[in-house]
Amino acid sequence: MGIWQSIVAIVNDDNEFKGVELRKQGGSFEILWTRSSEESDADWRGFAAECGLSVEPTALEDSDSDRMVVAGFNTAGTIFHRTTVPAVEDKEIESIIQLQAETRLPLPPEQIELAWRADQLRDEQMGVTIAVARKEQLQKFIGKVRSFKPAKILLNCEGIVKIWEVFFSGNKDNAVVLSTGSHNTQVCLVEEGRLSNAVVLDIGIEDFSAEVTEEQTETSERFAQDMRSVLDLFGCSNQGELPVFVLSDGSASYVSIVSSLRLAGLNARVATPALNGLMAKSELSDEDIYQYRTPIGLALMAFDEGNDELNIFERLYNPMQKVVQKHWLYSPKVTIAIASIMLVLLVIVSYAVDIAGPNSIEKRLEASVSDVDMNLLVKRQQLIKTVARERPDLLDLLKVVNESGERGIKLTSLSFKKGQPVSISGEASSNDQLSRYEKNLQNTKGTEKVNYTANTNAKSRKITFTMTFHYKNFSTKTTKSKS
Repeated sequence: MGIWQSIVAIVNDDNEFKGVELRKQGGSFEILWTRSSEESDADWRGFAAECGLSVEPTALEDSDSDRMVVAGFNTAGTIFHRTTVPAVEDKEIESIIQLQAETRLPLPPEQIELAWRADQLRDEQMGVTIAVARKEQLQKFIGKVRSFKPAKILLNCEGIVKIWEVFFSGNKDNAVVLSTGSHNTQVCLVEEGRLSNAVVLDIGIEDFSAEVTEEQTETSERFAQDMRSVLDLFGCSNQGELPVFVLSDGSASYVSIVSSLRLAGLNARVATPALNGLMAKSELSDEDIYQYRTPIGLALMAFDEGNDELNIFERLYNPMQKVVQKHWLYSPKVTIAIASIMLVLLVIVSYAVDIAGPNSIEKRLEASVSDVDMNLLVKRQQLIKTVARERPDLLDLLKVVNESGERGIKLTSLSFKKGQPVSISGEASSNDQLSRYEKNLQNTKGTEKVNYTANTNAKSRKITFTMTFHYKNFSTKTTKSKS
């Protein structure tokens, strides 16, 4: 990556196009310009042109390395999950997370895209934040922004967390940050200074009128109830202690939001811009910083080269056309097969979604998964909890199968029932490769009695095989003694 002199960030935030150009000098930032457009016929291409960006169909050139352009993706249609994975090598984490994510959503694997970010290792376990969205939705967005060739597409909610940290006196402590638009509110859970979960509520600043009326009181109560349900969804047990920061431009309406949350027992407070890190000649007011908070936050992210963003567009959009090699277990055919098995066995480590939340929460989640039967999801979660108490460690089994293989082996199915040997089927490029696979499994702790049968296709010369082995004590039948 080159040394960027400035960052241009463009978003469609709260049904309004907004753009900024941010320049960094030393430890300070200068906002060179801001621009917005509420025109009904405005689109990404037209607004990018208004911001002085080239929208001609030319290739991205290295010579244009002094200014980086980023686009912000509205995360209302993105689902966030928190989960844990065992301590494994980096190359194995993605396979495990992919399988877990696919089993949580009633959508085929080929219809979703995900990004993940791992926390620090603790007690041989790693917390992971996963963002999942429909691939079709992401592809449509790429089509809208491709004309001005952004170097990155970032999640708007991550920009909110970043600007809270830099310009709203944020810190590395756990907190909830609220970014309120006209008719919606982005709720972001921040853990150790990074986004770990997010939800969009369908109540905004215009729903809190200055005059106290019965309707406004009802809105305040519903908003507070929605927030308590979101915190339950986030798994926050200490709701009365966890700081809730409401980003504000200093007007009275945001005080009303904080008051409603405080009445509900939440530790809410207003957060207004502190412009210590902004160069004086930027000449922007608190209201300006708040209005352009999302694109400014994304520009700040782009300047931070060490930032580990949730890049949900990584496999769909890369202006440099880099080829990313994938692990052999990551092929769609393998993930579909194993995800189906995982779904049947209901091996999921997930937070509870069976909360009796308000209609606005349920509506938002329903919209995110597109016509999913929420009652079915709740029942599934209840069944998961029951089955999980006696489940074998299938993540460990997947790790064993994964580590024993090598590139060139393609798995097509995996079958495992308690009391029976594990059975895997697939294709190998040679008999030697298959023999090495058998030997590796045989020498792996916890597996024994490895056997396989193989056939070679006379035309394609491909070797298909079925391999069975005993896994720990789960492949041995147990009998109950009679009293």
